Amino acid sequence: MTKQTFEKSTTDFGFAQIPIQEKSQRVAEVFHSVANKYDLMNDLMSFGLHRLWKKFTLAESNARPGQVILDLAGGTGDLAAEFAKKVGKNGHVVLADINEKMLEQGRLRLLDRGISGNVTFIQANAECLPFQDNYFDCITIAFGLRNVTDKAAALKSMYRVLKPGGKVMILEFSKPVSPLLSSFYDAYSFNIIPKLGGWITNDEKSYQYLVESIRMHPDQKSLKSLLQSCGFEDVDYHNLTGGVVALHTGFKY
Repeated sequence: MTKQTFEKSTTDFGFAQIPIQEKSQRVAEVFHSVANKYDLMNDLMSFGLHRLWKKFTLAESNARPGQVILDLAGGTGDLAAEFAKKVGKNGHVVLADINEKMLEQGRLRLLDRGISGNVTFIQANAECLPFQDNYFDCITIAFGLRNVTDKAAALKSMYRVLKPGGKVMILEFSKPVSPLLSSFYDAYSFNIIPKLGGWITNDEKSYQYLVESIRMHPDQKSLKSLLQSCGFEDVDYHNLTGGVVALHTGFKY
């Protein structure tokens, strides 16, 4: 097998290389396993910081009443719930996730909060979104892009369904800017998070994958270049918590 064939036929699953056609199923198994404790683990792993990162994302979205917003890999619905408030009864939010168990968790949590009239729940693959062209005012994907097999295909799909003038927002783990922070972050990630996952969810392996997937995700500048290559303009990013997380934004004109 030539190197070129190897690169085309396999993809990363954490630090491992697996056949491309297996990744979506392997990722699905991870999130099926952790769905019930997903929010609790996010709070524990990030010391609650994920709520501040998402709050910043909401503020940067400039979401307004009447807009139509897509929250991709929306999972348990924390972003979608806040967007539903911002767009009001004349707007609409689509919470989309490829994983049916995560989507069901999102549906139940929003219903518990009394949010239902302006939110639709759709099981969808980010690489081939089942929406018409030029439909959404804003698209967000928080901590989901790194789990997508073909990131360029997903970004191009987002570009297609985004309205001219619309904004894409990618909130994702990235590369710490300080070597000292990077060393601490690596030690915490590899030594503590999988053990925490094993204790809370009885699934250490899934959290080992999640830690490894962060390291395989493009860094800030690489993701910026990828967004630009997929057609987005005015692409920029904001480092949060020293670059542990970054919010990338881009526009379709």
